[in-house]
Amino acid sequence: MISLRRNKKSVLFASVVTSVALAASVVPANAETGVSSSEIKLGITVPMTGIAAPGYNKVAPAMKAYFDYLNANGGIYGRKVNLIIKDDRYIPQEAINKTNELILKDRVFALVGQLGTANNLAIASKVRLGSRKIPSIGVLTGFSGFADKKKYPTTFMSFPSYAAEGRIIGTYINENLASKTVCLVSQNDDFGTDAAKGFTAAGVKFAEHVKYVSGTQSSATAQVWIGKLVAAKCEVVVLMTVSSATAPVLAVANAAGYKPQWILGSVGSDTTTLKLSLAPAGIPAAQAAALFNGAIGLSFAPDPSDTADEYVKLFREVNANYNKGVEFDNNVAIGMNYALVVAQALRAAGTSPTRAKLIKAMETKGSTFASIGYSPMGWTATSHAGHSAFWFGKFNLAGELKPLDAARTLYTTDNNATQPVTKTTAKRAALPAKGIPTNS
Repeated sequence: MISLRRNKKSVLFASVVTSVALAASVVPANAETGVSSSEIKLGITVPMTGIAAPGYNKVAPAMKAYFDYLNANGGIYGRKVNLIIKDDRYIPQEAINKTNELILKDRVFALVGQLGTANNLAIASKVRLGSRKIPSIGVLTGFSGFADKKKYPTTFMSFPSYAAEGRIIGTYINENLASKTVCLVSQNDDFGTDAAKGFTAAGVKFAEHVKYVSGTQSSATAQVWIGKLVAAKCEVVVLMTVSSATAPVLAVANAAGYKPQWILGSVGSDTTTLKLSLAPAGIPAAQAAALFNGAIGLSFAPDPSDTADEYVKLFREVNANYNKGVEFDNNVAIGMNYALVVAQALRAAGTSPTRAKLIKAMETKGSTFASIGYSPMGWTATSHAGHSAFWFGKFNLAGELKPLDAARTLYTTDNNATQPVTKTTAKRAALPAKGIPTNS
């Protein structure tokens, strides 16, 4: 009996050892969180519902659609990219909660495309991405502070900074509208403060500067704002506002017959989001574009209607096949583009990726990555700035932004708007064959 028990224990012990050995042979000893032999897990929190959902809720599904396309074409060194999407409702505390879920429960390799200044500031502070060395690739905000590697060591910007945008718009005004009475409406937070830094650097003086607290924008408050602009006899009005503020301003001004030269900042001038934001004012989508027809806008990428552009053409095809039923627009284009950028970063991290390798790859190779933007990423070992240039156009009755000049002149400055604005012609890296990066 004693001998039999010993034999059973020996068999059981041998079985356990064999199982452990098999498991060890499947999972590499140095496997990184969120990376297996067949998968790379990424995470994103975005407003799928809530006040900022219209338009912006298309970004994450568009990223996933591109990753599905990428996976169907070999993925990243044979690994499929799995994007886990969480709804943060554009509320900072929800962004913190959902990001913690992605990191602790879903155990993602990296965060991608996190939306909004307030949300990203809250995440950086409370989730402590930097000290935990968790990469956050291509945050969708222009807050210039995120380029500061010392303060945000694992966060990488995507958009040009609001400070740069302010100085670029200010330079355009000085060159083309200097004789006009110019006024500004801006959000009274890091978004507006950052832009104001750029306007100050450009030497622009506003006859009236209307500041509003985020969340207070409505038709009623827009009535007050328009009253101040009319009283100041503003001939040019710059709107550094989100779409839900831009829309009531345009609607109230139109109803009052007030028609200054509008200059719409990049944040609040997405055509799809503007149309959705104008709906509560009783303005049908078919008539919405008439309210900003002739407005001056600026962008760092081609208009989504520009089907001659190779990036737009590819993303439209991917959208039709992998994001079926979704209307293609700027939000879809931006989502797919940053998925393409992320794919290049993952490839640059090598066949045995780690978070540290991913960060180093972005700092050493990020400025060479193909992107729909007309200026390269500013990712280096000393700065995590995003794109740096804008071109100017005018909106037509279809809501399309058409370049003011055939060359599509780019205005560019540094992330903190400390350098004078210079002009260049639009150049960028060619789209990889079929939109599948090889990093060759």
